[in-house]
Amino acid sequence: MSADKSHKIGFIATLVVVGVGAFAFTMGFYVLPSAGPSDTIWQRMCRGAGFVLTLPGGPRQVAPPTFTSVVVPHDVFGIGTAEQIGHGATLALRCTVCHGAHGLSGADAPNLAGQYPEVIYKQLLDYQRGARTDPVMNAMAASLTNDNVLDLTHYYASLQREKTDLPLADAPALVRVGDPIRNIAPCASCHGTADRKKGAPSLSGEPKAYLNAQLSAFASGSRKNDANADMRSVARGLSDADRSAVANYYAGISQ
Repeated sequence: MSADKSHKIGFIATLVVVGVGAFAFTMGFYVLPSAGPSDTIWQRMCRGAGFVLTLPGGPRQVAPPTFTSVVVPHDVFGIGTAEQIGHGATLALRCTVCHGAHGLSGADAPNLAGQYPEVIYKQLLDYQRGARTDPVMNAMAASLTNDNVLDLTHYYASLQREKTDLPLADAPALVRVGDPIRNIAPCASCHGTADRKKGAPSLSGEPKAYLNAQLSAFASGSRKNDANADMRSVARGLSDADRSAVANYYAGISQ
């Protein structure tokens, strides 16, 4: 075969390869991934590579965050000034219907008296930002400034808690040692008595109905402001009997 003929065949083969490649690129990154006639070339290329930027009928809806990212300022950990506590007490007057006159609820709402300050602060900001949802609390928190949140935090944290940590010896196994087979850590490892995880609330003395409701909400995913989905992972593994036993213990109800 002459050199000219070999050169010609090689040139034709190159054209074929380039043509096939161009056709595949056009179909794979432009024609097939198109979600509509208004797509840009860049959008179609990204969609072809697996990055969906838009959906038929309009822009892609961004899912809400699945956990909170509230950063607690250092000054919330100290004891509030008399001025902060006094202002917090005034602000708390509109909270008494649910949380009681001194932070001790008679309405199956959480007891806030003596709760860890970073817990109160985090939950108020979560309600304010929509990371935790409740029609009443979302509306109440929406009107608060950051100074208001800090004042309420210091006020409730300064009050006497009704019950301190309960005897661990009386706790059900899930509280004391968890359930390694189901990959459930002991409640006490985060919520006090044995240890405490920063940001985890004290549960001692909380109303049973409230505790049960929150465990059910975490299990169903309707509450999702737990950092890294820790509580959702635990709650999904609990049976109704498990939730009742844990709630009874923390509420101080004899088994």
